[in-house]
Amino acid sequence: MARTDTSRNHLRLRNRKFAVGLLRGAAGALIFGIPMLMTMELWFLGFYMERERLLLLLVINIPMLVLIAHRIGFEPTFTWREAVRDAFIAYGLGIITSALVLGLLGVLSHDQSAPELLGKIALQAVPASLGAMLGRSQLGGRDDNEDEHQNDPATQELSTGYGGELFLMAVGALFLNLNIAPTEEIIAISFKMSFWHGLAAVLVSVMLMHGFVYAVAFRGAHSLTPEVPMWHALVRFTLPGYVVTSAISLYVLWTFGRLDDVTITQALMFMIVLNFPGAIGAAAARLIL
Repeated sequence: MARTDTSRNHLRLRNRKFAVGLLRGAAGALIFGIPMLMTMELWFLGFYMERERLLLLLVINIPMLVLIAHRIGFEPTFTWREAVRDAFIAYGLGIITSALVLGLLGVLSHDQSAPELLGKIALQAVPASLGAMLGRSQLGGRDDNEDEHQNDPATQELSTGYGGELFLMAVGALFLNLNIAPTEEIIAISFKMSFWHGLAAVLVSVMLMHGFVYAVAFRGAHSLTPEVPMWHALVRFTLPGYVVTSAISLYVLWTFGRLDDVTITQALMFMIVLNFPGAIGAAAARLIL
């Protein structure tokens, strides 16, 4: 009888933690997603962007959410099955939050066609679902189960392994790039910049990526032991991170049609401009995730 009561209490506690995680996820979807939910360019993109590119973005978001969920799910996840569950819950929260907010703002209306309604909600659900996962990381506390989860070898590999570091940088770059890439300012800024402006932007972006993680004493920042030279982290993490950020920038620009009918030089300038916030997002992800 005592064992049954203990099991019931354990189940209640687990369900309560999961419910709290859902609320934190919903709050994260709202907090991190509100800039995009109130961006006019994204409203229109959800209507007229190519459906193949939108579908590809939605599909890519699923494995990315699964990997993030394995590290910071709505509750500590010890199996990939639980991570997949949390990923789809985050996606669901992103869809619900996007639909409610867009409806509240009058962006969605009954006289719009189904493809327009679905396109707007689907596009906004991507950053909102990432926000749901980030909300669990940034708005929640820690307990013994989470410490045990962080000591799990699979989680350690995802969070501290080389591939895990690059993945976290990709997530951070994607999140900020989704905020900024749809805006016309990216195009306007790139045409105002000269070659020397572009070169300076690359150098400053790399310096910021490196400084955020290794030089500035932010909470969660990585530290180098005295015997490890500074160039080692620059070559091993920062420069590859900038390459990852560049790939994310090009993908996001292509997704939103920014690379259609432009020269290679123009495309590179668009990428360099978008890399500036993307690099900051990549560095921040290594600190907070």
